[in-house]
Amino acid sequence: MNQIKEYSFDNSFGSNSLDSLIERLQSTSDPKRRYEYILWLAKSLPILNEELHLETTKVKGCISEVYVLGILLNGKIQWKGYSDALITKGLLAFLIKGLNDLTPSEVLSIDEKFIEMTGLSKSLTPSRANGFLNIFLKMKAQAKKLLLPSSDN
Repeated sequence: MNQIKEYSFDNSFGSNSLDSLIERLQSTSDPKRRYEYILWLAKSLPILNEELHLETTKVKGCISEVYVLGILLNGKIQWKGYSDALITKGLLAFLIKGLNDLTPSEVLSIDEKFIEMTGLSKSLTPSRANGFLNIFLKMKAQAKKLLLPSSDN
């Protein structure tokens, strides 16, 4: 599972959706087109209700307000989120679309190296690139909690 083939999209990052998103971003070398795609994705973000904007769903290390919540349904995680900044909202939507409908184990197996493959880090500010990583790490932390057996189930 540790073998990551660059530019190979046969489930190489652990999610067909994530692979498709990365492939879409790699299809252009124009940073402006990548940004346009991220902004377009922002419009499709499944909204996280304001009452779920909690410390437990807040992404630390982001300049903008970012919240993400994964809910386990039939063994797969359904993600919702919120960001008050448009580009960050698009990055969040990218991750939600890429990690939606995966099991907690599948989310945990995804290596953060996929971020480099998007080509976005070349055009994002360092704080936004760091925020992108922090959102992903928050999602992995939630997946880990969902993996643990609970007396609530």
